[in-house]
Amino acid sequence: MPLVNKILKDYRQMFHLVKSGETFVAFDTETTGLDCHECRIIEIGAVKFDCNGCIATFIKINHITDEMVKNQPLIKDILPSFCDFIKDSIIIGHNVHFDMRFLQAELERAGFEENKNNVIDTLGFARWALPELEKFNQPFLADYFNI
Repeated sequence: MPLVNKILKDYRQMFHLVKSGETFVAFDTETTGLDCHECRIIEIGAVKFDCNGCIATFIKINHITDEMVKNQPLIKDILPSFCDFIKDSIIIGHNVHFDMRFLQAELERAGFEENKNNVIDTLGFARWALPELEKFNQPFLADYFNI
């Protein structure tokens, strides 16, 4: 499934987007596998922010078990509120193409319009900004930045 989102790759322009007051949503999905056509999203976590800091959060992610999701709402039931949460914000994610493919697949399955928000991939940004590093996965970068 090709993504319709515009992937922002002019990383120098990001500073100007932040300073101009743009709203961003950093998001991550937890899925049942790697294939967006066969597997499903079981949780979405997102943080909306701008140059002044955190505006809002959407669902908490961590240590998901089958028992935890057994009686929880299906993704199709939370998609309307998630789409309202992100509105026209710029979406940010690490290897965001993975998460966006799942989001688009779930939107399609539920009969919703495809998401067309602009997107920034922090994996690509990390490779551009820190070419001297040997790894670019989230745990490595978190350790590198003492997060």
